[in-house]
Amino acid sequence: MLLMRRSLSEFLATFILMFCGTGAVVANGFSGGSVTPMGISIVFGALVMAIIYAFGPISGAHINPAVTLAFAVTGSFAWKDVLPYIISQCLGAIAASLLLIALFPDDTTSLGATVPSIGIWQSFVLEVMLTFMLMLVILLLSTGAKETGIMAGLAIGMFVMLEALFAGSLTGASMNPARSLAPALVSGNVEHLWLYLAAPTSGALLAVAFWTALFKEKTPYVG
Repeated sequence: MLLMRRSLSEFLATFILMFCGTGAVVANGFSGGSVTPMGISIVFGALVMAIIYAFGPISGAHINPAVTLAFAVTGSFAWKDVLPYIISQCLGAIAASLLLIALFPDDTTSLGATVPSIGIWQSFVLEVMLTFMLMLVILLLSTGAKETGIMAGLAIGMFVMLEALFAGSLTGASMNPARSLAPALVSGNVEHLWLYLAAPTSGALLAVAFWTALFKEKTPYVG
């Protein structure tokens, strides 16, 4: 029952992130650019901050399969809960994309799908580094496997916003496999999907390696 409640929390949190975040991309396309890339970055950063404060005490507010996997590797999250979390996150993201395409069937932004505007390997390395830095910040600020605390939401949300500001026009600044998976699947724009699944996961695991080197110990599992 507890896992079901936490999984539902991850579903809802990821749905909100995707519906409002990629919804901002769709709205920007429909309004002729009135939201602006800066506005989209602010929306994503503010959403992450609010979601951490709202859902963090329930499920940890991972909202990202790469984050969930990284927490499990550190030993602060139970491996048995990894698959339910990732499924919930992906389903929440897909549900949001399905609702967006139902509302905006003439969307020309591919539902906010992340598409590289630079070389493939440049994009891959950039997404690895973006996720590496974000995950390292998350690990340093989190309590066990939960993104909670007075400053955690603000700091992590601001970091997401800043990374989106400088890299959004280059790769879409995904940093989240679920964020890229849903609009790609629903819109059929899957050409570069492998990049946005592999790079954030690699970046998150790289952050774990550096975090482990810094602290030289594993945090006991905190449910």
